[in-house]
Amino acid sequence: MARVAVVSGGTRGIGAAISKALHTAGYRVAATYVGNEQAASAFTAESGIPAYRWDVGDPEACSTGLARVAEDLGPIEVLVNNAGITRDSMFHRMTFDQWSSVMRADLDSLFCMTRPVIEGMRTRGFGRIINISSINGQKGQVGQVNYSAAKAGAIGFTKALAQENAPKGITVNCICPGYIDTDMVAAVPPETLAKIVAGIPVGRLGKAEEVAEAVLYLASEKAGFITGSVLTINGAQYLANG
Repeated sequence: MARVAVVSGGTRGIGAAISKALHTAGYRVAATYVGNEQAASAFTAESGIPAYRWDVGDPEACSTGLARVAEDLGPIEVLVNNAGITRDSMFHRMTFDQWSSVMRADLDSLFCMTRPVIEGMRTRGFGRIINISSINGQKGQVGQVNYSAAKAGAIGFTKALAQENAPKGITVNCICPGYIDTDMVAAVPPETLAKIVAGIPVGRLGKAEEVAEAVLYLASEKAGFITGSVLTINGAQYLANG
């Protein structure tokens, strides 16, 4: 029977590419979203992948939503924690709401989404958890103290959880994309985007599908000896040891 995969924030951008790649590879995929119902409906109509709506920063909503997915599709064996938001501001002008909303969506969500599925994975002796961090979680970024802190937290979360669950056949890995050609990056002012691309040695933005292919490998049984790893996909814009 096909394995069940859940992709948070899975109806747009990088998340949509991940959902589609897993679906094409034969997984039974559920994509979550919280805000854009029109985009989610269009995604499902195009891909045939069901979309489930809940707030990934709400532990009760996650528990209920993941139970519904398991009832509809089967036990969840692959979890891709992709959902995230930005609320950019220089720190000396940042409000606590800007700080806490990013922490809730980008870091608290890792607990809220992973906690309800981890015991089942441990019992079954198999699991793949893939956390999507960011280049800015590795190097920091002006105007993104909140986002950089949350995404750096995702790296620590990955490394600790990997060690705890390695004996149970569960791998936990992290991907740090650089600047990827998505709607979010397209909203950057053209002059700023040109400077960003100029700083990428390969000379272009990344593609969401390139991130999705990495997720696909890490989700596979072939990747059973890869855990606690941090994979950079940034065109050599920033080279990190972890």
